[in-house]
Amino acid sequence: MKFDANPPPRQRAPIATSDCGMAMSAKLLGDKWTLLIMREVFYGVSCFGDIQADLGVPPATLQKRLAMLVDSGVLERVPYKVETERTREAYQLTEAGRALLPVILAMKEWGDNVLRDDDPLTRLVNKKTGERLKIGLVDANGQAVPLDQAELRAIKGLNS
Repeated sequence: MKFDANPPPRQRAPIATSDCGMAMSAKLLGDKWTLLIMREVFYGVSCFGDIQADLGVPPATLQKRLAMLVDSGVLERVPYKVETERTREAYQLTEAGRALLPVILAMKEWGDNVLRDDDPLTRLVNKKTGERLKIGLVDANGQAVPLDQAELRAIKGLNS
């Protein structure tokens, strides 16, 4: 399936939702609170109370979403202790969680470019040059590939 702005109608998707990585990701991340919790952790906010204060999420909802993200291997609990206080737990990204960064950044870029009426308040830049970075597709050699040259092929599935 070529990524066309106006594709011809299809009767079926190339694979069933039960086998689709996009559908599996949506099942895990597809609600507002989970995405916003991931945003907080990517920004470095890692303690329950701080996440709750930033988002205004009900504590029970936050507890459930954090447990789900830990159970799925996206976050892990790590103990920390502030002097004179009891040991508490913070949440940190696992390798699987860090692998989500391009997805979250792509959503941020899209929101900044399509949904904002003014300039974004943050920008992804190259640390060394300060040059603005964009999320994109690259081939195995690291070369940029325009979206109109990309094609999603079913390896196995409904239409293979």
